[in-house]
This record gives sequence, C-alpha cells and structure tokens, in this order.
Amino acid sequence: MRTPLAGAFPEYPEGQSPMASFTLHLPRDARPGDPGALERAEVVKDAFSWGAFFFTALWFFYHRCWIAGLLVLIAVVTLNGLMSVLDIYPLAAFVAQVLLCWLIGLEANSLRRWTLTRRGLPAFDVVSAPDQDEAEAKSYARWLARTAPLPRPAGPAVRPRPTGEPVLGLFPDPERFR
Repeated sequence: MRTPLAGAFPEYPEGQSPMASFTLHLPRDARPGDPGALERAEVVKDAFSWGAFFFTALWFFYHRCWIAGLLVLIAVVTLNGLMSVLDIYPLAAFVAQVLLCWLIGLEANSLRRWTLTRRGLPAFDVVSAPDQDEAEAKSYARWLARTAPLPRPAGPAVRPRPTGEPVLGLFPDPERFR
C-alpha cells in the first residue's frame, strides 16, 4: 500500500544535495559590476545553523555579531538561572535548554543578516546553490555581470505649458478652456 506522501520527497542523485538559499551582502555604496565591492562581500546561508545550536553565543561572537551574541548569552544565562531558582526537574530543564538552542539555531543566520545590514552591508542578491562555494561563485558572477543603471535625465520629460493665471489645487478650471 502506498502512503499519501510517497514520492513527495524526491531522491537526489548520489553526491548531490538539496539546494539552499544564500544572500549576498555588499557595501551600501557598491556600484553594480564593481569587483572591488566583492572584497567586503559576505554570503550567508538561509538555513538552520548547527554551529549556533551547539555553541550558541560563541558562534555569534565568531561571526562578529556582538549585540546578537550578547542577547543570546543573556537569554541562556537567564534560562539557566530561572531553572535553578525555580528548582525545575533536571529533565525539564534540559528540554528547555535544548528548545532554546533550537530557536537560536533557527534564527542565527537571520540575526547575522540583521547585523550585516546594521554594519552597512545590506543584501543585494539571493541565489540558490547546494553549498557555500557554489553560492559564492554564482552570486559573484551575477554581481560582475551587472552594469550600472543609466542616469536619469535631469529635467522633466514633459515641459508644462505656461499659463497666465496661477493654478490653485490639482485641476485648473475646466470652464476656462472651452
């Protein structure tokens, strides 16, 4: 008997992994196609972070996310302190700690993107790739293929007709033009 979900999850060929999303963060003042902007580029995976799950605040400090790391450290210490003060059963305290680490692992890369944006490196592109190296190659190639947008003309496209009387409001008097 087939289950309703049979075939819903395709098998990947040997050696291939499922695609993940990655964001490319560049300096705010970067010009499209500028190879110099890639020196400060950061590529961040949009997925669960096992490093943040196991090492919590240390992961954030390693990635230079100081505010987020400090908040995570405060949350972990507060939870442990509450578990001690409230004399929670050790198994329940362990489950609470694992759930907090799970939440930290889920949100770690989002907090890293937030930190990069605060430091002047907003997300400029999103690519899908099976691993970090291919994501960097794709996003860098796409960035270098871009060209600067054409400058807009300085003046308005349509010149307004000069009228004898000033117009107050959005619409002139329709009776006057009959």
